[in-house]
Amino acid sequence: MPPQPLPPPIPAPAPEAARGILWAAVPFATLGYGTPISFLYAAIKRGSWGLGATAAGYGVGTAGVLTLLQSGNPWLTALASFIAILLWIAGTGHAVAIRKEIFPREVPRNRLNQHAIEVAKYRRSLRDEARELAAEDPALARELRIGRPDQPRTYDDGGLVDVNHAPRDIIEALPGMTPEIAGRIVARREETGGFLSAEEMAVDADIPPDVLPQMADYTIFLR
Repeated sequence: MPPQPLPPPIPAPAPEAARGILWAAVPFATLGYGTPISFLYAAIKRGSWGLGATAAGYGVGTAGVLTLLQSGNPWLTALASFIAILLWIAGTGHAVAIRKEIFPREVPRNRLNQHAIEVAKYRRSLRDEARELAAEDPALARELRIGRPDQPRTYDDGGLVDVNHAPRDIIEALPGMTPEIAGRIVARREETGGFLSAEEMAVDADIPPDVLPQMADYTIFLR
């Protein structure tokens, strides 16, 4: 059996993700005193009144801590230290929790295009592998339900359609297919018992020459 194809590549993280990590680290690195500024930046970036209110809340809390620390009262100073620690932990946890909402992962369009190309090549390799398997062991291909997306299965054949057995609506979904052509294919396969190849199907079902190349890469003919 040929080696398994590699899974589709995953786009690399955009610089936005790195900025998000730095943003989320501000509350921790500043012991919580930078949390109001951090969330104010997030509110402006996302245009969110809710985040603005959150920034104001952290700002009021931070101002209260500073006021208590300047009181000179040991009890108030201890209370201020306790509140400061709570604000530090809360601000850090809050920033980490919403980091991906503030800095969503964005992939450049050219990278998305390249990823789409790689996925299409990967799907084609799956179809080629499924055809080789069907040629070597047709019974196993039928057991794996190659070409039968209408049935439950775990084997990924890359999008093949078994024209000899798949229902009409699946055949209609093939590239270049129309309901009229699909109807002729189903009618002819019922009369003849199925086709041996795409070329035989094209002749028997009177498929236009421009349609056959579009669908050929996605068809398989199991007997």
